[in-house]
Amino acid sequence: MSLLTIDINADMGESCERLADGSDAELMRYVTSANIACGGHAGDSSTMEQTLEIAKQNQVAAGAHPSYPDRPGFGRHVVNLALDELQASITDQLTVLQGIAARLNSKITHVKPHGALYHSCNEDLEIARAVARAVLAVDAKLVLVGQAGFPCLGIYRQLGLRVAAEAFADRKYEADGRLCNRSLAGALLDSPADAALQAIEIAARKRVITTSGARLAIEADTLCIHSDTRGAAEIARDVRDRLIRSGVLLRAL
Repeated sequence: MSLLTIDINADMGESCERLADGSDAELMRYVTSANIACGGHAGDSSTMEQTLEIAKQNQVAAGAHPSYPDRPGFGRHVVNLALDELQASITDQLTVLQGIAARLNSKITHVKPHGALYHSCNEDLEIARAVARAVLAVDAKLVLVGQAGFPCLGIYRQLGLRVAAEAFADRKYEADGRLCNRSLAGALLDSPADAALQAIEIAARKRVITTSGARLAIEADTLCIHSDTRGAAEIARDVRDRLIRSGVLLRAL
């Protein structure tokens, strides 16, 4: 019988306040991979350095979290750029983080697009290709994260990248596999017990219960917990504990 393994990731380095008050450091205790904002929607050289150091202290795999260049909108809005401009922006963001990591003797292992860019890769395969080409231009050994069940993963593989299929512990799913819109009641699972239950459904039973009550098959390599979800550290702690108690091995990207 094969062992069940999964990664737990969280988006970090997006807020000076969460770094200053220790929220990011507390969350880092319970995840195995961290996606670090690298200037597109949030983050600067100081927050990148601090987050890389915290990841190193906790033996957490560090990854890049590039975005559309949309700091006013926190990367939650599509920015209409030519594909070569988008690719250049992402390459620049990755290069900055790679440079800081090299100076700190840290390693960048993966890339996870942020916000609107992440969802654009689900909807537009040319955007997915631009993201993949940007990653390849920086380091072909990086793992590129995409949403489980979406064709962007196939594009990333076709272009020669290793991929990680992602599911979400703290978000409800629609019947078609898309995430429930954040604006809708109940879209966020901010109860640690509810998020832990969804995590074990995904990791051990390869399924998620959708808003309609139907079971949706899902194959995931990594589970996301959003750092800006209320009580994110408590959610991550309960998810981690439930997975371990259920015999799921945690393995970083």
